[in-house]
Amino acid sequence: MMRVILMGVLALSLAGCSSIRDRFGFAQNPEVFDGQRFRGTAKAPRGDRQSFVATAKPVSKSFDGAIEAARYEGIQHCIRYFGTSDIVWDSGPDTPREAMQIDNDTLIFRGTCEDK
Repeated sequence: MMRVILMGVLALSLAGCSSIRDRFGFAQNPEVFDGQRFRGTAKAPRGDRQSFVATAKPVSKSFDGAIEAARYEGIQHCIRYFGTSDIVWDSGPDTPREAMQIDNDTLIFRGTCEDK
């Protein structure tokens, strides 16, 4: 009986450690695109979370990777706020490369989440 209680306590303590690691960022595993890691965001005004701007940098690591990273940020934003990954891109992954907006080694996409 004592062994069962000890195993239960051990399991609970290990579960607590993982939540602490997650909370403080120790267990974060950033996504990799085209073999590279990118810093990305998706931001929207509080009053209008549907329209957002997604970014990924540095583009100089990999243009293809930056495109996928910015797309990923947009999708995560829409899932978080609207429960869907459907996006109407004003400028996004399907935009011709020569027309994509790059500012200071940062790729910038603009989109709108489709609210279902």
